[in-house]
Amino acid sequence: MQFAVTATGHTPRPIVWFAPSARLLIAGQAPGMRVHKSGKPFYDPSGVRLRDWLGLDEAQFYDQSKVAILPMAFCFPGYDAKGSDLPPPPICAKTWRADALAMLPNARLKILIGGHAMKYHLPGYTKVGDAVAGWRDHPPGVFALPHPSWRNTGWLKKNPWFEADVLPRLRAAVAEVLHD
Repeated sequence: MQFAVTATGHTPRPIVWFAPSARLLIAGQAPGMRVHKSGKPFYDPSGVRLRDWLGLDEAQFYDQSKVAILPMAFCFPGYDAKGSDLPPPPICAKTWRADALAMLPNARLKILIGGHAMKYHLPGYTKVGDAVAGWRDHPPGVFALPHPSWRNTGWLKKNPWFEADVLPRLRAAVAEVLHD
């Protein structure tokens, strides 16, 4: 068994969640430690907030036949020496992302969470806030979201348009793609 070269020294545990029939793709950053331990994506407070944003209950969210969760790094990247999350290692996306996406021919709605997912799927955006604010300019079926972490509560309070304008459109798009 090989251990990660991080301050956590954990054993890698890929966390991907999808079936080829999935219509909704959630492209996240990387699993966190809670998800690493549980083996279930977004099985943490961020997942509670994300499900609320999408208008989905837990059963709908975890229905692999409809919802694909494919992070930029399949495994928890670990913490640095100061206890901060490490970013998704670029080698993960370079090695597996295109092949994994090819296994999702029915994904009609992409939800991009965080800068790494946005840079991959929406080249040209360098700032998460700009990508989220530019939601009307994205290709059809693409939404960029800030990470639903508690760390972004301040950003959400400073940007009330996100809740007022983006979330209703996002929820409508999710309902349409999952229920048609």
